[in-house]
Amino acid sequence: MPRKRRPEGTRAPNGSSSIYYSETDGYWHGRVTMGVKDDGSPDRRHVKRKDEGECRRRVRELENERDSGKVRKPGRAWTVKKWLEYWVEHIAAPSVRETTMVGYRASVYRHLIPGVGKHRIDQLQPEHLERLYARMQKNGLKAGTAHLAHRTIRVALNEAVRRRHLLENPAKVAKAPRLDEEEIVPFTVDEARRILDAASNVRNGARFIIALTLGLRRGEALGIKWSDITIAWKHGCDKGSPCRRKQDAQRCGQRRGSGTLVIRRAIQQQVWKHGCPEEKPCDHRYGAHCPQRHGGGVVVTDVKSRAGRRTVGLPQPVIEALEDHRAHQQFERERARDEWEEDGWVFANRWGRPVHPTVDYDNWKALLRLANVRNARLHDARHTAATMLLVLKVPLPAVMEIMGWSEASMAKRYMHVPHDLVTAIADQVAGLVWPDLDA
Repeated sequence: MPRKRRPEGTRAPNGSSSIYYSETDGYWHGRVTMGVKDDGSPDRRHVKRKDEGECRRRVRELENERDSGKVRKPGRAWTVKKWLEYWVEHIAAPSVRETTMVGYRASVYRHLIPGVGKHRIDQLQPEHLERLYARMQKNGLKAGTAHLAHRTIRVALNEAVRRRHLLENPAKVAKAPRLDEEEIVPFTVDEARRILDAASNVRNGARFIIALTLGLRRGEALGIKWSDITIAWKHGCDKGSPCRRKQDAQRCGQRRGSGTLVIRRAIQQQVWKHGCPEEKPCDHRYGAHCPQRHGGGVVVTDVKSRAGRRTVGLPQPVIEALEDHRAHQQFERERARDEWEEDGWVFANRWGRPVHPTVDYDNWKALLRLANVRNARLHDARHTAATMLLVLKVPLPAVMEIMGWSEASMAKRYMHVPHDLVTAIADQVAGLVWPDLDA
């Protein structure tokens, strides 16, 4: 059916779209009013196509975007390179942790900008990203590196959508490389006991006792100060005994302690940055080797999340281990004399400063060898602590508080069902369904 013509001498309503052919350039032109610009003038978008049908189709698309409220900001779209540079330096940098920024910058400057940076963000397709990930792996990079690049551009383009520079995020559609997750095997009760026994005989061993029993993150454990620990002692001897009359509870040979630990801060190792000027750079590739390096080393930061700021209870053996550690630290303080830098750190080096994370890692590996336990990550101790809470049937809300989780879904990642629990459940099922077996 032919399009109905408007009566002669009348005009289209204000704001309506228009389509016309120009003999000057031989193109069909469409103009669509999308809204109002920041200065109050009409936001009138222009479409130009050789074919009338294509022009009308694009005009309808713009009208649908306008009617649905999904309207890209006026003006030429940013390139992927320009947006990623702005996002990583001006949006992400002030709001995320420094360790997160290391991964963001590596993905942006080493992989994403060289790979897809010349595209306009409104013309970037999922296939462009998938081909980039394939090239990265073909060039010898691990799937995890490509996966990090995928997560980075997904976050960056999500922000572009929120700011109406983009209508849809192609990274949400693109398929990221498959990651074969490493199977985490928590320590058995026997392995945990051997580690705890060995830790009681090494310097700063209480730090690993806390790791296994409380499941603190590495930075959280190294960031504890003595002011974060509160301990209350009670007599363990009989009422009316001479011990109760002559000395306080802390000196009782059968004392019982209860205490809490408040997690307030964390110790992190940050990457050094170049301090040399761009016009006269140093010859070193890494910032750590730059003569004018800055911003790196061991720093004190906030905990990982709001849920990470928490209070946990201290079991009696952990309290005793901390008291033994306090006495040994006092001996080291006296021996170091003026070289000791007193800042209240529970786990310090021989001069009172925080333990470097690399040293902490080496100490953990040495402890595993001393305990004759299989090689494992330090973070596996956190998995072990969470699994112990599962075995003890601690309610999930309490587990989340102890572990510092903000989402219940973290339980699936950290709490593993041990073999002993599997067999115990099987025995319970047998006793319920076949009660005669116990007769």
